[in-house]
Amino acid sequence: MIPLTKLPPDLIDPNQRVESPSLGPVIAEAGPERLIERGENLFRLHIIETPDGQTPCVVLPLDQLFDLRTNSALRLWRALTARDPGPNPATLSRARRDRLLLALRALDGRLDKASYREIAEVLFALGRLTSRAWQTHDLRDRTIRLVRYGFDLMDGGYLRLLLHPYRGRL
Repeated sequence: MIPLTKLPPDLIDPNQRVESPSLGPVIAEAGPERLIERGENLFRLHIIETPDGQTPCVVLPLDQLFDLRTNSALRLWRALTARDPGPNPATLSRARRDRLLLALRALDGRLDKASYREIAEVLFALGRLTSRAWQTHDLRDRTIRLVRYGFDLMDGGYLRLLLHPYRGRL
């Protein structure tokens, strides 16, 4: 969420007349909150005071999220000035998304009363393993961890995904 207001008049430099960037089109609006899209990027804005054609100003509280807010404001500025905003820090990595998918599939299997071995055979395309080979196979432990992670997500752990990348700061 990027808080915006209009630039105070005493901060306007008359020698630096810059075309004020448009904050439209708005995809969604709820009170002071707006969702805008620039290219493939979405930005959540909180409008403190509507700029109305004046230069918008970003409000950056000096709190534990200052570095993340600064990065978000910089990404917004780049997008508004037709530059590449760079990677979104809130995007889950490919490895994290893959692990979430495997955990949910493992959870589905376990809820359907499948054994760890049956789950591993489906998830990792294992051929039939002997009982002895399965007991020492590294995928056995990985499958058990995925099932535990799936149950953790089901029991409310999914809410931690909403805190990404802020986990540990709030």
